[in-house]
Amino acid sequence: MNDADVSKQIQQMVRFIRQEAEEKANEISISAEEEFNIEKLQLVEAEKKKIRQEYDRKEKQVEIRKKIEYSMQLNASRIKVLQAQDDLVNSMKEAAAKELLNVSHHHHILNITHHDHAYKHLLKELIVQSLLRLKEPAVLLRCRKDDAHLVESALESAKEEYAAKANVHPPDIIVDHKVYLPPAPSHHHAHGPSCSGGVVLASIDGKIVCENTLDARLDVAFRKKLPEIRKSLYGQAVA
Repeated sequence: MNDADVSKQIQQMVRFIRQEAEEKANEISISAEEEFNIEKLQLVEAEKKKIRQEYDRKEKQVEIRKKIEYSMQLNASRIKVLQAQDDLVNSMKEAAAKELLNVSHHHHILNITHHDHAYKHLLKELIVQSLLRLKEPAVLLRCRKDDAHLVESALESAKEEYAAKANVHPPDIIVDHKVYLPPAPSHHHAHGPSCSGGVVLASIDGKIVCENTLDARLDVAFRKKLPEIRKSLYGQAVA
């Protein structure tokens, strides 16, 4: 084989090697591009997933905030309604308390009216009721200073009535002339303690007390009738 043949064969080998190298390089390039595209797609999908998750999270937060705001507004509205209802009920109680003053209002002892006789009878009934609750042989009685003369004039009949009902001896009733119940409410003492009338009886040692003032009876009656009052006003039973 001469030099020309050798040179030709070498050139053929070089072309073959070069062609294989180019083909291999092309394969590598294609494979790399495919892997790049796959990885890029995976990264894009991962980011899309993160964005969707973040959007869902924020959307849920918005929904929760809306529900909280709605709940707060609803509660605020309910509180306003309940407050308005309580204000109406309290105004009724205040009106009833004012009426109590008409029950216990009386004139000077020298000018006793029919109204005074009615209040005197009420005082006697309150004293008897208190005695029946206490069942003590001796009691201390407190009343308003303005009611002292009516209370004194009702004591004997109250003792006799209690003794007959309880089948006991008439009790000793000591009227406290040192400490009186507060006076009736007035514009001059609007914020001070007050009493619309009635009596408070206690055992001599002070351990047992029966508060039978008109104010206390109003409180008891109002608490007892409150569900009926609310049902009558608002059309539903309220515990």
